[in-house]
Amino acid sequence: MWFKNLIIYRLPDGWTMPLVELESRLSNRPLQPCNSFEMFSRGWVHSSVAQRYVHHTNGQYLIALGVEQKLLPSSIIKQVAVERAEELAQQQGFPVGRRQMRELKEKVTEELRARALSRRRITRAWIDTVNGWFIVDAAGGARADELVETLRDTLGSLPVQFMETQLVPHSSMGAWLALGDAPLRFVLDHDLELQTADKTKATVRYVRHPLEGKEIQEHVAGGKYVTRLGLTWNDRVSFVLTDKLQVKRVEFLEIVKDKSENEGIAPEEQFDIDFLLMTGELSQLLTDLREALGGEPKEQKQAA
Repeated sequence: MWFKNLIIYRLPDGWTMPLVELESRLSNRPLQPCNSFEMFSRGWVHSSVAQRYVHHTNGQYLIALGVEQKLLPSSIIKQVAVERAEELAQQQGFPVGRRQMRELKEKVTEELRARALSRRRITRAWIDTVNGWFIVDAAGGARADELVETLRDTLGSLPVQFMETQLVPHSSMGAWLALGDAPLRFVLDHDLELQTADKTKATVRYVRHPLEGKEIQEHVAGGKYVTRLGLTWNDRVSFVLTDKLQVKRVEFLEIVKDKSENEGIAPEEQFDIDFLLMTGELSQLLTDLREALGGEPKEQKQAA
């Protein structure tokens, strides 16, 4: 349940949806296994150990999208189709043409699809109705888009938009790197990625490496800009900020989950505790991050 990557959206000011209605909408579109004609299926799954579609604590919602996808590589389809084409060529006495080959591939795909194994994955989202955050735990934008589009289709509408800030992330990260310090409760960590702005996209990465060296400053002076920067917030959460305003590799430093201290606590209660801790920390971190980047544009403030 602990989020590892944050794709950050903003909800309109005052947006809310009753828990009962949201639970009902999601439960009406549960994840169904792929039938013999489908390559993938999307639907909502239980988001907590309490077997609810919406986990709810103090205005914080947790939901989970399930995706089932059949594993059918195109190379396998091509291999089987070629074997069938060779057999057919021998039977008819002349090579298989383009039209026949296309029809063979379609037939092979239908046959293999019915027998293909399926893989299931889950993407979670946190809805903060108090502070207006909509956060998807996804490493890339495609997974986040998938969840947002499915939720929008399920609810009929979902007025969220990517968070924007007054200051450009890569410029701000470059300034922090030059100063050797970050604003508010952030401090520089030991991870960095720099990239040139030209077509080559030449990239330099530092992992667990001090960032105050002369070599790094020379890269910046030479025209490379910061695309990823490791930061620690309030000595409690470490992460990597990207130039796309995504938060990756989130690690909660001060939250020690000692099983010996959790004896006697029911799984449902522990889930509540963990979710409350996570959302409390991340809500403050995101607020500080927004302010460190100059706040939101006025037009987004009005819309969100």
